Amino acid sequence: MNSVAMDKAKQQTEMNPVDFFELYHRDVFKQPAREFWMDGWKIEYMAIAHPDTLYETPIIIIGGAFQNFNSYKYCVEQLFKCGPVILIDLPSMGSNQQIYNKDSGVSAAVLELPDLSNMMGLWLKAMGIRKVSVMGMSLGSVVAAHFAEQRPALVERMVLMGVMQKTRPSWRMILEESLKLMQEGRMQEFGQAVILYLVNHAKLDRTRMSPTAKRLFFQQMAEFTSTEQLRYEINCNRLLRLQSVPAPTSKVLVAAGQYDSFTLPFENAHFALQCPNMEFALIANADHVPQLQRRKETMSLFSTYLSGGDISHVEGVIPMSRAQMHLMERRGEERMKVVNSTTQMSHRHSDLTAQVEIIDINFFGVLVEVKDAAKAQEVARYSRDMALHLQDEQGDFSIECLIFEMKERQLRILFKHGSFVVAERLQHYLAEQKALQADA
Repeated sequence: MNSVAMDKAKQQTEMNPVDFFELYHRDVFKQPAREFWMDGWKIEYMAIAHPDTLYETPIIIIGGAFQNFNSYKYCVEQLFKCGPVILIDLPSMGSNQQIYNKDSGVSAAVLELPDLSNMMGLWLKAMGIRKVSVMGMSLGSVVAAHFAEQRPALVERMVLMGVMQKTRPSWRMILEESLKLMQEGRMQEFGQAVILYLVNHAKLDRTRMSPTAKRLFFQQMAEFTSTEQLRYEINCNRLLRLQSVPAPTSKVLVAAGQYDSFTLPFENAHFALQCPNMEFALIANADHVPQLQRRKETMSLFSTYLSGGDISHVEGVIPMSRAQMHLMERRGEERMKVVNSTTQMSHRHSDLTAQVEIIDINFFGVLVEVKDAAKAQEVARYSRDMALHLQDEQGDFSIECLIFEMKERQLRILFKHGSFVVAERLQHYLAEQKALQADA
């Protein structure tokens, strides 16, 4: 092929920003997403730009499991100073409702997270886009990381938020429990459980998540249609099958909410430490959803990084050096001793009980020692069916447990949060215990 023919071919395959991007206006998010079909799979996307940065490197945003394009309505404006924005939903992710392949009928469950990232790479090639900056949040961060491993030459810069290299056993139990609640049709509990796992209720006084946002988030979960339930199951199982998340070699900002109780700050930091060209920062007074709680600070951090600025000057952000990251506390919430630590556990469907001693406790879990060694073995068999009984000034209450570790007679337990009322009662109990210890 001669040089003239090569130039002509290049022109045909390169994206023309004027044709590809729609200039931003206030009603742009009211329009339906654009569609692209690839071997029977549907990719949904929006491509939006501001005239001033139309020709800069596009920023492609891969959202988490629950976001739709409208979720980013108030986020993209701060990103336009860096470049145009592409929002993408791959099959069964975000608001893409596709569960089955249009041509073959095969389930989207066969698509693993690396398959989805490869699909995104093929789509970018088809669109003629030769370079992007990538933003991945929560589930989207895993797809983004695999994309960077598969096509490093396409990535200019990356932002990953809510990411970890390997999944911890307790995290996997939480996902499995949410699936079981949904499969059992306990949708009110399911909706409350998802919120209680993603939103750190032990730090609501710091994150200041509005009751309205919390209520809408809960309604979205509790009112899942059958298709949405299938999509949740598919995405949960994708994560449960995940062995490891690759560390990008490109320039990458890894960020986490300061009080993230779902993907812990130290897990985000550990992932960042595997990346040779990384920066790391915590978003102050936020948990797993900083874009809902600290939107201005979160988007300011991302836009500053993507434009090559100094993130140490961003208000509401805590940048950390490698040395500081190595010293991070692994546990998100301190455990405390309690007054009157002897109590009991009971089985929710039988008369099985066991007397236990609370060694330490916090909002997320408890370490107990079973008095009777034989009973300890029996209790441990029912890893999701036991409840711990507590007592505060209002009287007795109980909270269901997920037992994830046993050493001799000691059981390490996650609280099976599935009720806002019980969660608030536990918070009250812990505050009461803290006050009693202070008095002592």
